[in-house]
Amino acid sequence: MTRPFRPRRCAVLGAGVMGAQIAAHLANAGMPVLLLELAGEGDDPDAAASAAAARLTKLRPPPLATPEALALVEPLSYDNGLSALANCDLVIEAIAERTDLKRELYERIVPHLGPDAVLASNTSGLSLSVLQETLPEDVRPRFCGIHFFNPPRYMHLVELVPAAATDDDLLDRLETFLVTRIGKGVVRAKDVPNFVANRVGVFSMLSTFHHAADLGIAPDVVDALTGPAIGRPKSATYRTADVVGLDTLGHVVDASARALEDDPWHRLYALPQWIAGLIERGAVGQKAGAGVYRKTKGGIEVLDTETGAYRPNAPVIADQVQGLLAERDALARMAALRGCDHPEAQLLWRIHRDVWHYAAVHLQDIAHTARDVDLAIRWGFGWGRGPFEQWQDTGWGRVAAWISEDITAGRALADTPLPPWVMEQDAVHVAAGSWDAANGGVVARSKLPVYKRQHFPDRVTGEATEEHGESWFENDAVRLWTLDGEIGILSVQTKMGTLGTAALDGIVEALGVACDRASALVLWRRDAPFCAGADLSEIGSVLASGSLDKVDALIRQFQQMTMQLRHAPIPVVGAPHGVALGGGCEVLMHCDRLVAGFETYAGLVEIGVGLLPAGAGLKETARRAALTADPLKTLMERFGFIAKAAASASADDARRLGYLRDADVVVMNVHEVLHAALATARGMAETGYRPPLPGQVIVAGSTGLANLKGMIANLHAGGFASDHDALCATRIAEVMCGGDVDPGTAVDEQWLLDRERHAFVELCGTEKTRDRIAHMMTAGKPLRN
Repeated sequence: MTRPFRPRRCAVLGAGVMGAQIAAHLANAGMPVLLLELAGEGDDPDAAASAAAARLTKLRPPPLATPEALALVEPLSYDNGLSALANCDLVIEAIAERTDLKRELYERIVPHLGPDAVLASNTSGLSLSVLQETLPEDVRPRFCGIHFFNPPRYMHLVELVPAAATDDDLLDRLETFLVTRIGKGVVRAKDVPNFVANRVGVFSMLSTFHHAADLGIAPDVVDALTGPAIGRPKSATYRTADVVGLDTLGHVVDASARALEDDPWHRLYALPQWIAGLIERGAVGQKAGAGVYRKTKGGIEVLDTETGAYRPNAPVIADQVQGLLAERDALARMAALRGCDHPEAQLLWRIHRDVWHYAAVHLQDIAHTARDVDLAIRWGFGWGRGPFEQWQDTGWGRVAAWISEDITAGRALADTPLPPWVMEQDAVHVAAGSWDAANGGVVARSKLPVYKRQHFPDRVTGEATEEHGESWFENDAVRLWTLDGEIGILSVQTKMGTLGTAALDGIVEALGVACDRASALVLWRRDAPFCAGADLSEIGSVLASGSLDKVDALIRQFQQMTMQLRHAPIPVVGAPHGVALGGGCEVLMHCDRLVAGFETYAGLVEIGVGLLPAGAGLKETARRAALTADPLKTLMERFGFIAKAAASASADDARRLGYLRDADVVVMNVHEVLHAALATARGMAETGYRPPLPGQVIVAGSTGLANLKGMIANLHAGGFASDHDALCATRIAEVMCGGDVDPGTAVDEQWLLDRERHAFVELCGTEKTRDRIAHMMTAGKPLRN
């Protein structure tokens, strides 16, 4: 059996943008991290490292799961920290992308490494085999590339790259560690310039730059065309460049130009002059406050590449091209774009053709399989589908013919023909695996044991699909199913996981079936979000009918559902990932145990639409507060979170807000949440599960209410709460405190549930709450009134 890689302490060398954030994410995973940086000027040699660590609390999106995670990061200068490397099992170098500087650093730190320590470089594309040349023979088997993508917490991809002498067993151990402990999607890359994702992704950006200039299309219009409209992220092309940093992109492109002199597309490896000009004057993107775009008080502005001045960002896609993009059939859509003379249509055809052409020609050199390319681009650049998937979905043979026609006619950016295997295949992804161009065959997925934990991994087009399990109960809103015939899995199937009458009825019916057939139940939904809350459209329709009695019945139904979950005779485990807001959070609060994905964002945010949590969320908040060492202090803290509609920044942060308990589990890899939840549910069932008995809640009463009303008055007086906010918050306070009763009064749970429901119905009767609900439904954001 392979020995697991379990570092007790890690180190990151270099406290720049990437190094500091890699250290932060290792801390998120619960590992102490040494963060080393060059000594700064002045009396304190550790000042530069300390400043870099302090900046982690200010970056957005936050690299730390909770502010408390920063305590695991120890910032030191190399002068003071080298001796501490002896106690580090994993050392990740993340300094500037220069081979000479990296090799000088290795010579400095190697004498201080432990005998079994792993040394890794976060290089984005330098040769690992060249970097290893300065290392002693006994260190080389323990050296490799571990390439995170920016921002390291949020980007799923890590490329694991061997040098010439890297131990194969070590790579297997590191992959397992990176997948489970760090929560990443690992692609084994070859030691070639820019590896996999940057090699293809950066080329795609350069191709887009080239054609945008050739066709005279402005950057904001290019981004409108190359974002969600074609299944890519909102940052599209130029915004992505700003986020990465134009200077960083420039370094990658320059290094590529030097390393890829024989590449048929070599002439593309240069940034447009206007981007080079931005870099020269320090406008390098988001980190500098300006780049291709800049944010002003008047809104977002974009650079006019003709005048060099900024103008309002107001992209408009031509109606003709929007019509072509609306075609649902992928082959017909691409044929229409290719055949259309409009510059925007030509841009879209050309950038697709180029990346397909490039990926096919280079596949055998840069990646082990077509699957690796597709997953690398999806995980590292945020595309919905990778280039080979897009090609296959569009029509493999037809697209290959189009590309060949453009090559022959001189319309392609390189005259290199497609490799012969392209014409010999009908697809690169088939049920048995994905195409390996170097060896001329299909390769199945990795057989590493860690992947047995992923019941539903990210699949590529054409790959064999996993078993969907046996259904025990299903309607349009919910499905109860099982993988093993013993533990039930309940999945809400509505859009965004919202909870309306059909979902509430379905959950109750499915729970009854589960209690008859299953030993335990897991609440899990494959695709995020877990649950965006109650179905506001249904509430809005009920309000439009003018019947508050129907609102009362709906909330009564919701409360009955959550209470049945809480008191079910079998253990109920919630397994969220992504958003779990409002009613979704209330459902989770009534599970016996939570196994939450690391990126879970939970909160009782109903006040944003002029309502309060009435699915037993306030009852449960009061009950939990009463069980703490200082009930009033806890109640006041959690009231503040609810009154401000606070949602957690991570699953760990949800513990601070009171939505996760000490016994609840956080899983770093989203694809392992179901596995861990099933194991937890099975363990609870096999150890003699006893459901909680109905009990009483010791409420804060009039004393607590006076304190909470004081908080509301201060928020209102300071302009942080409107009149209607104050009304909603007052009703929340009254419920959480059990009303104007004596402090320490014991009330049963139904007492609090009734107050929740009555207050919810009362607020639904107000014009301002109705306006908030209507605004959220139409604008998708809260109304402050």
